[in-house]
Amino acid sequence: MAIQQKLSLMIPGPTPVPEKVLQALSKHPIGHRSKDFQDLVEVTTKNLKWLHQTKNDVITITGSGTAAMEAGIISTLSKGDKVVCGENGKFGERWVKIAREYGLEVITIKAEWGSPLNPKNFKKILEEDKQKQIKAVILTHSETSTGVINDLKTISSHIQEHSKALSIVDCVTSLGACNVPVDDWGLDIVASGSQKGYMIPPGLSFVSVSEKAWEAAKKSCLPKFYLNLKSYKKSLASNSNPYTPAVNLVFALDESLKMMKEEGLENIFARHNRHKLAVSSAIKALNLKLFADEEHLSPSITAIETGEIDAEEFRKTIKNKFDILLAGGQDHLKGKIFRVGHLGYINDRDIITVITAISNALLEQNKISTQEVGEALFAASKHLNIN
Repeated sequence: MAIQQKLSLMIPGPTPVPEKVLQALSKHPIGHRSKDFQDLVEVTTKNLKWLHQTKNDVITITGSGTAAMEAGIISTLSKGDKVVCGENGKFGERWVKIAREYGLEVITIKAEWGSPLNPKNFKKILEEDKQKQIKAVILTHSETSTGVINDLKTISSHIQEHSKALSIVDCVTSLGACNVPVDDWGLDIVASGSQKGYMIPPGLSFVSVSEKAWEAAKKSCLPKFYLNLKSYKKSLASNSNPYTPAVNLVFALDESLKMMKEEGLENIFARHNRHKLAVSSAIKALNLKLFADEEHLSPSITAIETGEIDAEEFRKTIKNKFDILLAGGQDHLKGKIFRVGHLGYINDRDIITVITAISNALLEQNKISTQEVGEALFAASKHLNIN
């Protein structure tokens, strides 16, 4: 019998899961209406607020990050409402599609894939809205498809100056990887997913909801049932859930949040920044090109152009030779880029390993020299705790 492969996930999700979290996941289920589960919800909710740096409600939904974003949109808006959507990648496009599906009037602010959204464009549109017809600004913080992080802090400040519009933000690959101080930045709806920085398997999503958003929810008349945030708010008052939750994923969430608190927010953010710098520095030393604007690299994922090399074949080589899974390009970028995830339960050894694997594959194709392999590892090591 062949030895089972040990596949290393270096993608933006699902991300590796710590053993402690896997052990928590394997516990016997308990009743979701029991006192024990209510106590668990109380603890996890408190720790979710810590992670979000907020006093707002943070709701847990059994569903993906897309469910969280859809819940935020349909729970606060009404058919015909005017919204602004930022679009500079696959997920920005998704929020535009959802908004239009529900009959919202969408104004898009676009940037080329690989470039950040320009905050000045948001400022201009919001300032020109003298009648305050814009009800929400919907955007992605860390655009997973391209490895770009948008300037959410500045964009949020423009939304607050408008005063009427809500911010509805996809923080799926930024929350738990970089600083997202919900209260300090005045964010209204913040969506995230369990299989990213939370270090647990897919299946849970989270929505932070401000008082301003709850006021908007009172007037919302879009169709909704399972994703109606008002139902979750009512249940959360008694540390419960309106529907059957993924009990064992909440066990896992409890353990992962404890691990995150033990590491501390600043250390978590610093670790992700180190890994971003290590990967991007190594890639440049290997004569490959970063796809994203270098001043706006996401701390969670690095997108890399391969030029004449077929990125899909390159990913297959890395998987077959080294049991490392890298992410590919989406839509028109398929075959043109690959993406290295460095999000969640990733340490310095993982970073060195993936850089070595990429270097070895390039070396075998005679794309680089052994000297450049050494230079790449040296460039990475300057940002890691191995000096």
